[in-house]
Amino acid sequence: MTARTQRHLALLGGAAAIGLVLAANAHLVIVALGSQPACAAVEGAAVAAKPSC
Repeated sequence: MTARTQRHLALLGGAAAIGLVLAANAHLVIVALGSQPACAAVEGAAVAAKPSC
């Protein structure tokens, strides 16, 4: 394997790793924003000290 090929493979692998990390972080943000439960009173449940609604 030539040095040029090795360098290109290393850059491609690094770019793929960075892309994977960015995609995972974007997925976590999307899931976190989409999973906010609606405010609903549940009988017998503990009340939050500082309710969000």
